[in-house]
Amino acid sequence: MVLGPRHVLVGAVLGAMLLSAKSAWADAIDGNWCASDGRHMTIHGAKITTPAGTRARGDYSRHAFSYVVPASDPGAGSSVSMILVDENTVHLTMNATSTSSAQAEVQIWRRCDLTT
Repeated sequence: MVLGPRHVLVGAVLGAMLLSAKSAWADAIDGNWCASDGRHMTIHGAKITTPAGTRARGDYSRHAFSYVVPASDPGAGSSVSMILVDENTVHLTMNATSTSSAQAEVQIWRRCDLTT
């Protein structure tokens, strides 16, 4: 069977759609995140399941998330800010403010599968 220009164009469009769908998912902070010490959290839009397992809400943008640690969690009242560095890495800082964020310790979290 010989493919005509129309078949090639349809294939190219479908391929581009598949690639863009994958990159759209990977280019967002949403998902499961793990720290090297075994802690994990899940972000889904403005909702987070904290490392202590508490469900809370925060300020969401596609590449960043921030929240105040709930009263039931260790570090209650602390501000947490996260920035998506690449599709598999988030930098997290606690108690970051406009004057101290450069001095806050950066934690590196990696995208993970919580079933493992």
